[in-house]
Amino acid sequence: MKKSIIIFFTVLGILCNAQNFKTKRGIISLDGVHVAKISNKSNVYTFMDLNDTPMYTIEFIDKSIVDSVRDSYINLNRVYNRDKTIELDYISPSAFSGEEKSAVYTSIKGLKIIDNKGINVKNLDEIFSNVPKRKLDAKTKDAYAIRKKIDKMNIEVNKVGEILSNGVPVGYFSNLPVSFGSEDTIMDKTPIDIEIYDAKSKLIGRYITTTKQLKTAGGKSFTIYREMSGRASILKFPTYKALAERMAIMDPNFIKVQEKVSVGTVSKETPN
Repeated sequence: MKKSIIIFFTVLGILCNAQNFKTKRGIISLDGVHVAKISNKSNVYTFMDLNDTPMYTIEFIDKSIVDSVRDSYINLNRVYNRDKTIELDYISPSAFSGEEKSAVYTSIKGLKIIDNKGINVKNLDEIFSNVPKRKLDAKTKDAYAIRKKIDKMNIEVNKVGEILSNGVPVGYFSNLPVSFGSEDTIMDKTPIDIEIYDAKSKLIGRYITTTKQLKTAGGKSFTIYREMSGRASILKFPTYKALAERMAIMDPNFIKVQEKVSVGTVSKETPN
């Protein structure tokens, strides 16, 4: 009985202290009191005080990191001091909330930029002085680590199926479908696997077009571009560049990133 009473008063306290917000015709109300204004242009939400003075903006970002892993966050920027833009996590009151509602909810509940007195400039400045760390899950962190390695390799595939890393040939594709050269995505289902070799003609792995599986010569496998639905939908078909990038991650010996460029001794010729 005593435990039930404690739970009851705890819930009651939360409900009593909860702030109810509402946005109607660009005016944000907190517990029935107008506290700020909001406008939207090209998915950038501008927050203003009640005198229509712009104070900060929130832009929603949803991007693919690598393969089927995506990252969603907001860019926060001060209108009166645009020296930097910071990336932050956002929160939504429900899974079905739109961007505007999430932007307002994050401003009130998450970042505490808006309170019952309006836009709290002091709290806004504090966020930029001590930027909160984003809470990335393990999958997203791993995806960013992979993306960093891939970017360093700077992989490209030329018109003859040759794979280049930072401009240097490191391998090539074989058993290319007839569409190669006119399309950079692999849409054809071929009876013969597309194979990947290194610069010394050693088999690195193969791509099975019917199952969208990439397999290394050592036995590792990975399904490229799993189809997703909703806002996080991505391409069903991979590019040749994506295959080369993923193979480089699956087989670290395929492409080595050269951290330093070595040059010979530079001598200056003296005129006779």
